[in-house]
Amino acid sequence: MSQPDDFSNDDPTQARPLDLSKWRNLPGKLMLVGALVTVGGAIFSWRHDAMVSFGFFWLVAFMFFLSIGLGALFLVIIHHLFDAGWSVPMRRLNEHIATLLFPWLAILFIPVLVLAPKLYQWMQMTTAHTPDHALTAKAPLFTFTGFYVVAIACFGAWWMLSNRLRYWSLRQDETGAAQCTHKMRFYSYIGIWLFALTLTFGAIMWMKALQHQWFSTMYGVQYFAGSVWLTLITVYVITMLLDRQRVLSDVLHEHQYYFLGSLFFAFTVFYAYVSFSQYFIIWNANMPEETFWFVVREKGTWFLASLIIIFGHFFLPFLGLLRIDVKSNFRIMSFFCAWAWLMHFNDMCFNILPVRFPNGFPLHWLWLPLGIMALMGGFLADRFLKKFASAAPFPIKDPRLIEAMGLYHPVPTQISGGELDQTDTMHGSPVRPKGGH
Repeated sequence: MSQPDDFSNDDPTQARPLDLSKWRNLPGKLMLVGALVTVGGAIFSWRHDAMVSFGFFWLVAFMFFLSIGLGALFLVIIHHLFDAGWSVPMRRLNEHIATLLFPWLAILFIPVLVLAPKLYQWMQMTTAHTPDHALTAKAPLFTFTGFYVVAIACFGAWWMLSNRLRYWSLRQDETGAAQCTHKMRFYSYIGIWLFALTLTFGAIMWMKALQHQWFSTMYGVQYFAGSVWLTLITVYVITMLLDRQRVLSDVLHEHQYYFLGSLFFAFTVFYAYVSFSQYFIIWNANMPEETFWFVVREKGTWFLASLIIIFGHFFLPFLGLLRIDVKSNFRIMSFFCAWAWLMHFNDMCFNILPVRFPNGFPLHWLWLPLGIMALMGGFLADRFLKKFASAAPFPIKDPRLIEAMGLYHPVPTQISGGELDQTDTMHGSPVRPKGGH
């Protein structure tokens, strides 16, 4: 009898275990190739007076991977706020991803800090004391001091939240005490407010401020929607790979994949709604200080990039995920993960690069942003794998773990012959997770 395909929509525990040993050195190889390309690009840019272009490409890659770190932090926070049970097996890997925000992504932000006076036009205007009404109206935020204070505040808040949530999660593995759960809920309560503020300020100061005259109250929400959208499908595939390696098989149930797929579908719609609403409101108001941002992005190949966002970022995943069974099909969802990474990269380029390249995407420079992406991706993947190997792969003493497995504690329903008749609260009989575990 033939073995089930590794990426079929059959029960993962019945498929062949994946052998990922040949991919073990992939992060290191990505770092090496990315480092060579990045260093070569930096030297080439410096010699040809194109360090500004290098800075823009670095910012694209940084904001891309920052999205995944922030998305993971958000998933941990809402897990505790809603006291969710189904997401317990994936909580630990989200905690590890979130801790990449500090110090590793903070370190990767240093080139942006160094090149900031060249990247952000308003900094040059501040130095030259050029009068600008939009800049004056946004003071003291749009000042040298304001820029660096926001950076320190954002990374400080992200470090505190990701560090404390992971710390108490690991303590829960040791003690199983209720105090750990209470502490994680406490940090999630204050964390959701800090998360909303810092993500918004980060998106505004590091992306939107490239064109400081522009006004949009929805920009932070749009970046948030894209970040969680990308993180959900990334977590889906990581969970699937760990499941196929029998790392999480004993604590997973079919509904985890369905819920992750449904959330990915929901954020596909949410991102499209926010993006369209922002465009429609600005188009309807027809105010030059707002419309110019979109006018620039209708020139050259940037118009094609906008169409890719419409049809690739929304219509393809929306139509592809309408069927319920698709959300549990690992082959299809793996494709959507690769597609989501491509679409989010296009989204970051669309938001950032038109400031430097107003006539279209510089295809002759494509090698440089891809090299920087490889460098950052390999480096962060290596850090994640080391963190994942340093602790239990899932919260082993979380009180909701049994529920996540599809098991429900039997409760007394009636007294028969002086003894308690115990049945499962949902089905009247014990429930087993997938694969008979």
